[in-house]
Amino acid sequence: MWGVFAKVKDILGGRGAETSGFKVLAPLSGDVIPLEDVPDVVFSEKLAGDGVAIKPSSNCILAPIDGEVKFFDSNHCFVIKSPSGVEIMVHFGIDTVELAGEGFTRLVDNNQTVKAGDHLVDLDLPYLETNAKSTITPVVITNASMCGVARIFHFEGKATAGFTNVMSIHLESGDASGS
Repeated sequence: MWGVFAKVKDILGGRGAETSGFKVLAPLSGDVIPLEDVPDVVFSEKLAGDGVAIKPSSNCILAPIDGEVKFFDSNHCFVIKSPSGVEIMVHFGIDTVELAGEGFTRLVDNNQTVKAGDHLVDLDLPYLETNAKSTITPVVITNASMCGVARIFHFEGKATAGFTNVMSIHLESGDASGS
């Protein structure tokens, strides 16, 4: 029976994040790629934190985890802090701060508590594809060393927003709930 699941996984492509641990859902639908492939040294060299990136095919951004959301003024980036202290940053595109908020419509308030899968931002994807340096979207853990992250498992392949587990984070405390 388990062989069937392995075959389906091989057919669909992609390497799964572990099913145990603190799960980070895809905030966008699209192709999940290694962070090292992001065309920005801050992300590719993991200076902002470890994680994955997504080449988006959808026009909305969902919350990847439960927690309190804080937006940058231009709405191109936000951080969600989980109840356990894990902070996940979603940074739509590269150099998109230069667009001064154009192409982004925020749907929730700053400092609002959200649940994984909540719709946070609408995107004008055609506008962003034309005007941004890149639409590749890093999804990173900004405070791994401060919140006791022991291991991170990454997913690669096609992801569906709010459904696909793109990262599994194992905390030193063994708390798999993220809360």
